[in-house]
Formats: sequence, structure tokens, C-alpha cells
Amino acid sequence: MVGKLTWGKWIYAALLPGALLAAPPLRAQNADSVSTPAQTQISTDSLKELLDTVRELKAEVRQLNTQLGEVSAAEAQSEAETRRLQQELATATERIQALQTPVKNPPAAAAGNAPSPAQGAESRAALVGLGGEAPGASLQEQLSQLEEKSDLLDAKIADQYQTKVESGAKYRLRLSGIFLLNLYGNTGSVNNQDFPELANETAAGASDRAFGGSLRQSQINLEGFGPDFAGAHTSANLRMDFAGNTLQESNGALMGGVRLRTGVFRMDWTNTSLVAGQDALFFIPLSPSSLSSLAVPAFSYSGNLWGWTPQVRVEHRIALSENSQFTVSAGILDQITGDIPNPGQDRDPSWGEQSGQPGYAAHIGWSKNTPKGTWQIGAGGYYGRQYWGFHRGIDSWTGTVNVQVPLDKYFEFSAAYYRGRAVGGFGGGISQSVLFPGDPGLATTSIYGLNSQGGWAQLTFKPRQDFRINAAFGQDNPFASQLRLFRVVPSEYEEPLLKNQTWFVNGIYQLRSNILFSLEFRRLATHDLGPDGYFANVTNLSLGYLF
Repeated sequence: MVGKLTWGKWIYAALLPGALLAAPPLRAQNADSVSTPAQTQISTDSLKELLDTVRELKAEVRQLNTQLGEVSAAEAQSEAETRRLQQELATATERIQALQTPVKNPPAAAAGNAPSPAQGAESRAALVGLGGEAPGASLQEQLSQLEEKSDLLDAKIADQYQTKVESGAKYRLRLSGIFLLNLYGNTGSVNNQDFPELANETAAGASDRAFGGSLRQSQINLEGFGPDFAGAHTSANLRMDFAGNTLQESNGALMGGVRLRTGVFRMDWTNTSLVAGQDALFFIPLSPSSLSSLAVPAFSYSGNLWGWTPQVRVEHRIALSENSQFTVSAGILDQITGDIPNPGQDRDPSWGEQSGQPGYAAHIGWSKNTPKGTWQIGAGGYYGRQYWGFHRGIDSWTGTVNVQVPLDKYFEFSAAYYRGRAVGGFGGGISQSVLFPGDPGLATTSIYGLNSQGGWAQLTFKPRQDFRINAAFGQDNPFASQLRLFRVVPSEYEEPLLKNQTWFVNGIYQLRSNILFSLEFRRLATHDLGPDGYFANVTNLSLGYLF
């Protein structure tokens, strides 16, 4: 910066000639000419005026120097204030980025862990233009703009904090789920109105038509993302729905009880995962696509084994190439056998738990990502020991295979098959497990495991990314020779069931990223030991909102 003395000399040099020019003119005289008294008086007066002008200019220069000093001090103070504001903005920006950046999630839970597009857009909008000011703006205007942007950034931080789900720990907790409205129209009698799996005989005098709606299949998910431990990312999730027992009160069928579905804790290393909790059957991972059947998987009791059981398993992934991998999973499971518990809070052991040992399961699979879609081929198995009283024990086992094949750009085929014995707890054998040739309450009565097989197949047509059409068929077949030989089967059905078949065709349209619409037609055919079967048609309109 130019010093005060330099500024003063420069201004003095610039203004002095003008002052001289502005002074009254002096008459030039020849060197040998003689000045008259009047001329001398005029020259003296002009000189005094010039000196007065010079003194005034010096005073003005001193005043300018003082003002320049004040401006320099103000500018230095402004620079310090600007640096302070920039530091505060940088700190606030780091806080925003910390809120936006998701914790690294395990491979099984990576999908959807990123912050929402709305939150990201708001945060990006808050950060736009923080680095510069409008050209030509005054210092005061620039400071005003910085203050406004700082206030805006603080408001955005407050918004981000308000949208977070608080937890007792310092780690992130995420709330998600689906609001699902199902409107259904049924012809024929079914075991359950809003998500049926079986066709029944129509009771005498009862209507064979029904129309209604339900929100019972809506779900709530809680996901927590914890610290790294022993080199692994830790996380946990809990999933619930409202498809539990209906309330015993007026219109209680519409007030579904909250029901625990799954809840697991995960430790995920680069190639290995440890999973503990209540989860789906990992030894048969695929399921048909249907928005009208979320409370239980589609084709339950029609060839699609399912169950939510406490388990501990280990998954190991072996990369074969950039786009393909081989996965091995093995673990132990609580043996569920489809028992209906007694009313009350006390819990009795199931027939499988009374064996004193867990069930054992494993699955191997290969997958590959291609431009047409994902290939999956896998095989699994399960073994458990059940105890049915009076020292009567049987082996429960099943073998499974599953495939998913992208046929071309628009079509995909998927299927699963099982063959097993005494797997009614997983829905196999149409939820029938064992046979007794006599009274099961007598110690002399033998017990036999019911053999069964079943499976399902689905063809998917995807003309667009946001729309797909699924056509599928499933069937479960207990061995008829056993059912006809041993008629007594402890189950919830009045008569042993020989076969259950389900067909459906549905269209699922994703109106927006979080809005789903589906229309499905389903046909059920259930056969018992009688000569005739029972049939039902189900039409379901579904509207889902993901949150």
C-alpha cells in the first residue's frame, strides 16, 4: 500500500499547477523595465492569494492522508473478518458433507444406504456460490452476501439434523419401509382374504365372493450402522409388519397386530460376513415377484419354502472375475416345525427344538453380472432332528436348487425346486410334516416323516426400466401314497392335502422412485383326498409408497 507521505506528495504535485493556473495572472516585465507602485501592490496580493491556496491544499492533503489511513485500517479489519467467515463456512461445509456421506455398508445392505436425493439436492444448493462474490460489488455488499450465505448454511444444517432419526448411540440409524394398500376381489373361498395361499370348500350358506381392502402388509424397517470392529463393518436391522393376529373387537380385522419378521446383526469383511439373528432361509434365496403378497412370500405352500427363524451363519465370497463370484454359506438354525403355540406369553419348545440340537444348513451359489442382467445358479441343503414324544424321533431334511437366467434384454427366467421330508415348518408338504397310523397320544403308535416335493417358475418381461410383467406357476406335492396309507396327519387342516397349485400374472409399474403400482390376477387350486378340488380366483390392486 502507498504510504501517507507518498500520497501527499503525489496529490500536492498534481494540484499545485492547477492552483497556479487558477491564480490571478502576473504581468510579465522586461528585465530592464521598472515596476510602478500599483503593479508591485498587485503582484504582492497575487502572491498572498497563491500562498493561501497552497496552505489550503496542504490542509486538504493532510485530511486525505487521515481518511486513507482510516480506509486502510477498515480494509485490514475487513480482510480479517472475511478470513474468519471463510473459516466458519469451511467448518460448516465439512459438517454438511459429514451428514451427507453414508457409512460404508456391508455388501448385503449396500443398496439404498445413500442419503435421499432431496437431502443431497438441498445440501448442494446450499453450497453453490460460496467461493466467490459478484464482480464489481462493494466490500460492504460482499460482506452482506457472505453473512446471508452463512445464515442459509446454518439453516440447512438444522434441516439435516431434524431429518435424522435419533438413537441412543452416536451412530447412524435409518428408518424405512413401505406403505402398502391392497384392494382385493375374490371369487371362491380362500384361507385368508387379503393374501390367500389356499382355496377352501365354501361353507354352507356362505358367499363365494368377497371385496375388501387392507394395510396389513405395510412394513417398517430400522437399520443401524455401527463402528468398525476387528476390521469388519457392523450393522443391524429390524423389520416388522402389521399382519399379526387381528384384534378381537369391532372391525378388528382391519387393525392388524404388529408382527416381528426379521432382525439381524452383521459383521462384514471384504470377502466374509457373519450374520446372527432371525432371518429368511438362506439355503433357498429366490422368491417370485409379487406386490400383493408381502406378508408371506408368493407361492407359500405352493412350492416356495420360506420361514423366519433364528440363525447364525457365515458367508464367504470368492471373486472369479470382475463381474462374477462364487459364494459359500453355512450355519445353524432354530428348528421351526410349524407348531401353533398355546395362548399366553409362555413359550413351549417346538417338536424340532425338543431334539436338543439345532438345524444345519448350507448353500453354494455362483452369480455373474452381464449387460442383459444377473445370472444366478445355486444349490442348498438342510438337516434337522425332530422329537415327537415317547422317544420317537425323525430326520427332517431337504435339498434345493435355484436359477435365474437373463434370456435377453427384455426377458428373464427364474425358478426354484425342493425335495424333502418333514419340512412342514418351512411350508413344504403344504405345511404337513409327519404321519401317524394311529393315535399319536399312544407310545405304541409309530411316526413317519412326510415326503414332498415342489417348486415354482417365473418368466419376467421388462419392456422398460420402470415396468415389468411377471407370469408364474407354483406347485407343492406331498406324496399321495403316504397320505392314503396313513390318514392321520396333525395339521391345521380337516383333511390331508394332496396338492396345492398357484398361477399368477401381474404388472408392476414404478411411477416414481418411491411409488409402486401393481395389478395381479391369481388362481388357486387345492386338492385333498376327496375326488374334487377347490378353486378360487383372486384379483389384487396394490399401491405402495416407499419411505
